[in-house]
Amino acid sequence: MGEHRDQFQARLKQINRKHEAMSGGYSAKLRPDGLLVVKPRRVQSRISGRSVVFFVAAFLLFKGFLMAALGFGSYDERVRTLAQGSAVERAGAFVMQADPVSVFVAQKIGPILR
Repeated sequence: MGEHRDQFQARLKQINRKHEAMSGGYSAKLRPDGLLVVKPRRVQSRISGRSVVFFVAAFLLFKGFLMAALGFGSYDERVRTLAQGSAVERAGAFVMQADPVSVFVAQKIGPILR
């Protein structure tokens, strides 16, 4: 009796999962053999690739501006100081360390700022 109850509970769980997936929308397609197949719609990410690229570009420009404004020596010293802090500060130092793109941007912006 317990085995049948477990099977029944498993079937109920599967039906509930399908119902939850279908509640967000679904599409129905007719197969060549005449069977109607209903599938839940795929959830699309709200974050597009374009916005990720824009964010990364803006961040690299910001780092380049900081390097140009503070100077390379001062910027590196501040990042080294940040690297000696807590785990969050070390993660920030890793992200803020100089990279070729930011250095290039700083070299191009530097003469304009001075």
